[in-house]
Amino acid sequence: MKIQEECVPCLLKRIIFEAQHSTNDKKIKTHTIKKSCKLLSEIYNPNVSSAIIATKVHKIAYETLGDKDPYKDLKDSSNKIACSLVPKVEHLIKCSDDTLRICMICSIVGNMMDFGISGASDDPEHLGEIFEEIFIEDLGHDNTDEVKKLLSKAKRVMLFTDNCGEIVFDKILCKELKKFNSKIFLTVVVKGEPIISDATIEDVKKLKFNEVCDEILTTGCFAIGLDFEKVSTELKNALDKADLIICKGMANYEAFSETNYAPIVYMLRTKCTAIAKSLKLPLNINVVKLVK
Repeated sequence: MKIQEECVPCLLKRIIFEAQHSTNDKKIKTHTIKKSCKLLSEIYNPNVSSAIIATKVHKIAYETLGDKDPYKDLKDSSNKIACSLVPKVEHLIKCSDDTLRICMICSIVGNMMDFGISGASDDPEHLGEIFEEIFIEDLGHDNTDEVKKLLSKAKRVMLFTDNCGEIVFDKILCKELKKFNSKIFLTVVVKGEPIISDATIEDVKKLKFNEVCDEILTTGCFAIGLDFEKVSTELKNALDKADLIICKGMANYEAFSETNYAPIVYMLRTKCTAIAKSLKLPLNINVVKLVK
């Protein structure tokens, strides 16, 4: 997705959030915000991917703050809160005759945990309060039947994770994917370095993702979504061999929508107008969208 005008205040709002969360030093906060604004004004180009621009702005913010992981405590809290909701998710699955679809919805509900942006929650505790409300909304765009057809024939599937907290439900989804088709070789991909609230290898190791997938890879670098110019040979080969790519969250959509990889299923909540417009879907709905 190319950067949109409305991406600018959203990106800066997130920079302000992480500066305020990282330090109480007003000089450092001011310096971080000024440097981020200056860089954004220099590199803003409506013909460039929003993910590429956001990566560069976050990079300079982290460097100026001197903080490699300003969201660390929020990520840990998110995983803890999400784990407390697992019994509720398992009950929903048990009561359903379409367990894979239910797992997809729960995984998308977890996408509400996103910090420093409009349309999401800044407090991990909030997920417990809104979980049922967002779940009951069901899917506003539903390609699950088509996705199941592809999954039934697939040999290699990749799942690109998004936020912490959300990954707790992604683990349940992975388990269900393997149940749906036990022959699938499932690769889970996490961020190569801490960036915003996204999951890293440390997070999936703690949650024992090795129990539900065949392989865990990383994006290999600091990037919003995925920096395709810095992708390792191993990850590129996996992408080239994949029969289906599952992309969780908005940042992965921003990155992958600029490529020709297919088929891809995007699983997310349309939390901002730029994403909603790009997908040609309403704002604030749960989405399972297949792109062939």
